[in-house]
Amino acid sequence: MREAYLAIDFGGGSGRVIAGYTSDGELRLDTIYRFQNRQVRMGGHIYWDFLSLFEDMKIGIRMAVEKGYRINSIGIDTWGVDFGLIDRNGNLIGNPVCYRDSRTDGMPEKVFSFIDQSRHYSISGTQVMAINTLFQLYAMKEEKSPLLSVADKLLFMPDLFSYFLTGVANNEYSIASTSELMDIKARAWHFGLIKELGLPEHIFCDIVMPGQERGTLKPDLKEELGLDYDVKVIAVASHDTASAVYAVPSADNGKVTAFLSSGTWSLLGVVAEEPILSEEARVNGFTNEGGVDGKICFLQNITGLWILQKLMSEWEKEGKCTEYDVLIPDAEKAEISSVVDVDDNSFASPINMAEAITSYCRESGQQLPRTQGEFVKCVLLSLAERYRKGIEGLNRLLPRPVEKLHIIGGGSQNKYLNRLTALATGLEVDAGPVEATAIGNILVQIKHK
Repeated sequence: MREAYLAIDFGGGSGRVIAGYTSDGELRLDTIYRFQNRQVRMGGHIYWDFLSLFEDMKIGIRMAVEKGYRINSIGIDTWGVDFGLIDRNGNLIGNPVCYRDSRTDGMPEKVFSFIDQSRHYSISGTQVMAINTLFQLYAMKEEKSPLLSVADKLLFMPDLFSYFLTGVANNEYSIASTSELMDIKARAWHFGLIKELGLPEHIFCDIVMPGQERGTLKPDLKEELGLDYDVKVIAVASHDTASAVYAVPSADNGKVTAFLSSGTWSLLGVVAEEPILSEEARVNGFTNEGGVDGKICFLQNITGLWILQKLMSEWEKEGKCTEYDVLIPDAEKAEISSVVDVDDNSFASPINMAEAITSYCRESGQQLPRTQGEFVKCVLLSLAERYRKGIEGLNRLLPRPVEKLHIIGGGSQNKYLNRLTALATGLEVDAGPVEATAIGNILVQIKHK
């Protein structure tokens, strides 16, 4: 049997179970299982189908066992900010609500009507976004949610998967740092803020750092999955961005290297030893998120390929072409220079993305995209322009300017976007690996074996 480490990586649109093992001194990856992650609209809210995702995770683990791997440990990473609530009997209270749900509309304005935003940033170091856990919880408090009143524990998505594998409840550092409820310098919960918001303090669990053991698979799960030995679940950098960043060097031959994790979201930033909590960092929309070894991923959250993914989904329903091999060349030939603000709220969760783009271009006096190629080029030009602004913002805050950009994740396969980004930023651009998140996940498991 070949010994392996399992990376279970949940993205906003899909998930995967990947086995990692060393051969001839190199890390090898074997993708065991891929599955869909759907957002479900029901009763006026948008939910994640946690039960299906948990079952898919078990299927992937079982497939790895059946393939002959002896599993050393398991690491789980997901997107940020979202969570599930557990009652005092250890049961999940409802499906987790998706960050694209409208319940947080107007919540930042309410919170900052009684909390000083500059002082808040100097402690949390978090870019204010309505999707953040802080505003999700405050929205529940405002509507007097019965779920919040009976909750015993708050578990972020990777914590939740880990809990139902092991029975042990804790919050991992990197995912907790996406909540806007931490004292980022202390790497601890900001209970002063939690109390001021009127949130229940007891639901926040002990924070564990990447590399710590979270627990071992429960006996009933071992039997179900065909395991006759104990398997540890390790706290990796369970925010997928932090895992991906761990797979990328922060410096390359002395060059200051920025990372761009390109997927549904684009995360653009650098790795720092300590958080940057200046007023300029706050005004320019930078966030300080936890990384491996207690480090900080200093970055901007940027709407990424979500806009293109939504277009593709619409075109598929309309029976139009959704082949990137066709659409990207069409985009390269398209004669359009219209650019939208990808972070504009109109693109967050529109009923029709094509109409949202057309409306934005019309209102800003730009050429309206007509063909699929023109829509794709508009989106890619807009992303490259947003990356340029992000690099400029970084350069104002770092002691030395960024000289190189390393693009990782699924979006790194888009060579046309990579070229547009190099042209817009004037930087040397390297692309790959695609599976940076899984690599970073597995490297933490190996390091802390």
